[in-house]
Amino acid sequence: MDREQEEMQFLGVFGIYKEACNIIISWKKIFTQITLTLILPLSLIFLAHIEVSDVLFRKIWINEMYLDQNQVGTAKYNRISDHISSEVSLFWLFKAAYFTFFLIFSLLSTSAVVYTIACIYTSRQVSYSKVMSVVPKVWKRLMVTFLWYFLALFLYNVLVMMLFVLWFFLVAIPYHDAGFVTGIILVVLYFVGALYLTLIWQFSTVISVLEDVRGMQALNKSKALLKGKMWLAIFVFLIWGLFSYLLQFAFQKLVVHGWRFGLASRVGYGVLSLLGLVVLMLFGLVIQTILYFVCKSYHHENIDKSALSDHLEVYLGEYVPLKAKDVQLEHFEV
Repeated sequence: MDREQEEMQFLGVFGIYKEACNIIISWKKIFTQITLTLILPLSLIFLAHIEVSDVLFRKIWINEMYLDQNQVGTAKYNRISDHISSEVSLFWLFKAAYFTFFLIFSLLSTSAVVYTIACIYTSRQVSYSKVMSVVPKVWKRLMVTFLWYFLALFLYNVLVMMLFVLWFFLVAIPYHDAGFVTGIILVVLYFVGALYLTLIWQFSTVISVLEDVRGMQALNKSKALLKGKMWLAIFVFLIWGLFSYLLQFAFQKLVVHGWRFGLASRVGYGVLSLLGLVVLMLFGLVIQTILYFVCKSYHHENIDKSALSDHLEVYLGEYVPLKAKDVQLEHFEV
């Protein structure tokens, strides 16, 4: 990251993408090592989850069809019903295991990439062994922030659910036409709010690593930093999200549901999907870190490289985070 801090605020969507590419290419050795250790397993977990979930769900669906063809109370009906109950339990146990491992590797990957870029920014010597020794200490801070984000998301969904119940009884039933229009508006607003919370969460992960805040403080700091750059963040992650969705869609069509293709073709498509997802995940982690520096520059908060370097050094010893006044970024004059 050779740009001056004052120049970072002027980066647009493609400027951020270009900066991310330059960093990854310039430091390809360390990012390759991080990718093979953390991001590759994360990508494998994600794609395997799609495949296995489809297999389990298809078995449940087929057995439910068989169940409907049998009379209630018969021995065969009870046997199929018990089998379906076991499959449903297995399905949700698999989902819980997937979520746990995905969350762990996601937080570990975020810790590694953010710490690495911060070391690059402060011109600190960075090595794979140093990064991996720091990651277990950093990811705990991210877990605290995630738990607060999860609570906020849960409360948001509860609030929206209550709002939809009120809409259904007070608007949808008495006024059908108006209910349809307002229903669409509510759905759009729900997704806008969910996107906003997701952006806050993504940004707060970087803050939790680079500053002496975590949890709700990190979420609030994220919200404050995104002011003025919210549309930039939206476009940056929407474009990235679009490519991610297209890759997932292709994987489902060509691999999960690609029965018309031969086994070799499906394996080949699966490998290509895995490689594409690995690149996208690494790229996403890098751009969210660059966006942090862009927002800092926009708010005229000068990053003291020596203070940030000291903050990063603390991770290598017994973790006692520096105070905000030491790590916090002072304002500079434009």
